[in-house]
Amino acid sequence: MSSASQSRPWDVHRLPSAEGRTVLITGGNAGIGYFAAEQLAATGAVVVLGSRDRAKADAAMASIRSRVPGARVRHLALDLADLSSLKTSVDGLGLDHLDAVVHNAGVALDDPPRRETRDGHELMFGTNHLGHFALTQWLAPLLSAAPAGRVVTVGSFAARSERLDLDDLQSTRDYRPKRTYGRSKLAQMSFGFALDRHLRALGSSVLSVVAHPGGALDSLTPSRPRVHVTTPGERLRALPAALLVQGKDAGAWPLVRAVLDPDVRGGQLWGPRAFGLRGVPRSEPVPAHMADPAVATRLWTLSRELTDTDPHLGFR
Repeated sequence: MSSASQSRPWDVHRLPSAEGRTVLITGGNAGIGYFAAEQLAATGAVVVLGSRDRAKADAAMASIRSRVPGARVRHLALDLADLSSLKTSVDGLGLDHLDAVVHNAGVALDDPPRRETRDGHELMFGTNHLGHFALTQWLAPLLSAAPAGRVVTVGSFAARSERLDLDDLQSTRDYRPKRTYGRSKLAQMSFGFALDRHLRALGSSVLSVVAHPGGALDSLTPSRPRVHVTTPGERLRALPAALLVQGKDAGAWPLVRAVLDPDVRGGQLWGPRAFGLRGVPRSEPVPAHMADPAVATRLWTLSRELTDTDPHLGFR
């Protein structure tokens, strides 16, 4: 670690300048993704909100501009549940390089029935993992063209207690929504760590980092009237929980640090300091089941087959 970074501890409220850098955030129009976009816009970066809903993206951009004078934000039409559309979306970026992508968008279903994407994949696994897996291939040339590109995959605390069933990745035999969601996030995190190993083997300048927001509740999240409103009553009722968890604004901190901090290394896991649930971001130990090379290799192969992607995922 450099002496400069040792003398200036990371301050979530005083982020370093990112002028001249461009960051794509999938699902940047709401929740954790929105607050990551707002915080990154304040650093001078160009922030691209990947979203399939133009109206929600417009509302998010208006909210960011109202809080960050001169914010440079734009929308990219992006539907991770439609694999055939992803190359066209990336072509629409019109960039010669991309400094970072935050794989944040996610679908979380609480109740049956099991639903599928346009491609016939289970909706949560297909969107959260396969969509980002395939998107990475199309972004690879842009990330490789950046001075120090980064892929930040957003995981979840829910993945800690899950294990992948490599014989039933699509939950066709046994569909339980909360478990399927947790497994889709575990697949994402496993991919993030596997991508780091893959990039190192290729000698790539691109870093792959995994981050998670800890326990982030809507009821503890400050209102952004165009995007989300927390009533005083909701906030009051949630106050006891604030001892253990936090709002989505704070949940975005590990993602933002994973994008910006020059001391972040590939293969790291970033999350909140206090029990991985709340507080300022820190690097934390990677649970063994998330970085199991045998599981990750099999998942990579199956994901390639399901998405019809290149063996090196576009990196050379």
